[in-house]
Amino acid sequence: MVGVAQVSATSRTARATNTTAEEAFLGFVGAGQPFEIVAQSPFTLHSYAHVDQTSVVWMYWHDLDNWPHFRREVLDAFRYQHQRKLLWLSTLGQRRTIDRLLGFLTLLIEEYGEPADQGYCLPWTLTHAQIGSAIGSTRVTVTRLMGKLRQRGLIHTQDDNLICLPGDITLRR
Repeated sequence: MVGVAQVSATSRTARATNTTAEEAFLGFVGAGQPFEIVAQSPFTLHSYAHVDQTSVVWMYWHDLDNWPHFRREVLDAFRYQHQRKLLWLSTLGQRRTIDRLLGFLTLLIEEYGEPADQGYCLPWTLTHAQIGSAIGSTRVTVTRLMGKLRQRGLIHTQDDNLICLPGDITLRR
């Protein structure tokens, strides 16, 4: 999920406001997972699907009052997501970029990874720029650190540049 929002900056000397639209990585949403948008206008939301036949259903909270069982399932899913977000915040709050990178990849593969010959792999590719946006770094830094993680045997790539963790790494966490 990627969002675009207006970012304003005011210069003290020029007293002018510079408004630009800035794209930011918001997260991943898997099949059957709800997500909530809490933003003020104007904002734009983009979803990128790695499979065909993807649908996004838009609902308001008061619509869920008509289906109590479905509402409970949505609230349970949000509770689980909240617990996972605490793990994400802990990981992304790491001081060293390499720790944020490895933690980010590990959490992604724990949630969405699929078994492979030598461990678990993400089912879709990510660019280094996308990863950099997610962990608060640059594409260049991510490329350099991915090389270090490969050298240490903590990650490897497979097939169409799918990012993988060796099986013993995922079992240790």
